[in-house]
Amino acid sequence: MTRIISVVSGKGGAGKTVVVANTGVALAEMGRDITIIDGNLTTPNLGLHLGIPLFPKTLHDVLKGKAKLRDALYEHDSGLKIIPAGISLDDLKGVDIRDISNILLDLLGNTDVVMIDAAAGLGKEALAAIESSDELLLVTNPELPAVLDVLKAAKLAEQVGTKVLGVVVNRVTGKSHELTDNEITDLLDVPIIAKIPEDEHVRKAIAIKTPVIKYKPNARSSIEFKKLASFLVGKRAELPIPWYKKLFSGLFS
Repeated sequence: MTRIISVVSGKGGAGKTVVVANTGVALAEMGRDITIIDGNLTTPNLGLHLGIPLFPKTLHDVLKGKAKLRDALYEHDSGLKIIPAGISLDDLKGVDIRDISNILLDLLGNTDVVMIDAAAGLGKEALAAIESSDELLLVTNPELPAVLDVLKAAKLAEQVGTKVLGVVVNRVTGKSHELTDNEITDLLDVPIIAKIPEDEHVRKAIAIKTPVIKYKPNARSSIEFKKLASFLVGKRAELPIPWYKKLFSGLFS
């Protein structure tokens, strides 16, 4: 059975696309058939994060009836499948995001998990993604404005009957000015299912157009993305053993 999960933040800059790209790759490396969709028709960049900025056919072409879904479905070298959106201004003409539900119907039974990188904010693009999904993954930063924005997304999901899985708190530094876990869960009334640390490797990975999970598999952020992927499919994450445990393992066996 295909699961459709939208990833939303309520505001730009929270890190949705980083979460979708890296969690998608982690799921693919676990052997899952995973398809990610760039649901941001106005300012898409999911393809950029995977090192494939330009595609012959895109989600825009499918929505306009100019291409079949299979023509806009590409496979990343990790095994991840992606349906990108077009980056040209001309791509925006004559597109109705509400037709995305028809595209999702074509994916049912043909992939294990669909993740939609929803548009920033709570406009019609984000709402269409929420309404078309079975489940919702919230992404926020540990700051009050970001959490209040994602709260609105959670309320919208509740109104349309989309199940909220939980919240991913991204770019966590642990500094005193950040909201605590309890403060975030009290505001949102949903569990924190992942905390992604602020990690310079993420920025470097974006610069070279590759997911951090491929660029630095043992980075702190990569490990958390693997844990998040494992949570989504109910599987225990296979994490690297720290060098010091390997060194002293024979002493205590």
